[in-house]
Amino acid sequence: MRFLVDECTGPKVAQWLRAQGHEVFSVFHDARGLEDVDVIRKAHAENWILITNDKDFGEKVYRERFPHRGVVLLRLEDERATCKIEALRQLLSNYADRLADQFVVVTEARIRFARK
Repeated sequence: MRFLVDECTGPKVAQWLRAQGHEVFSVFHDARGLEDVDVIRKAHAENWILITNDKDFGEKVYRERFPHRGVVLLRLEDERATCKIEALRQLLSNYADRLADQFVVVTEARIRFARK
């Protein structure tokens, strides 16, 4: 799969995804300081699923109506990289085939596919 990992989500998440065989664009490594609007536009234009823990992307998708190819919003109480990776491991092992063009909210307790 193709993932664009937002800067705030961190480099360890991007490294883990690469190690799992995914194609990854890491804002932290490749475009540090990129504005949110440019992140979501790049993800859409280049067919990346965006992984972020910045809830502003919910605003971009639902209020501002930015198109996207999929957004995974990590809403974890513990934002250490190991917790993000574990949440993504569970998400990908159970729902990888459902992520394209969806807005998915991931917490420690549940995975929710938001209404379009």
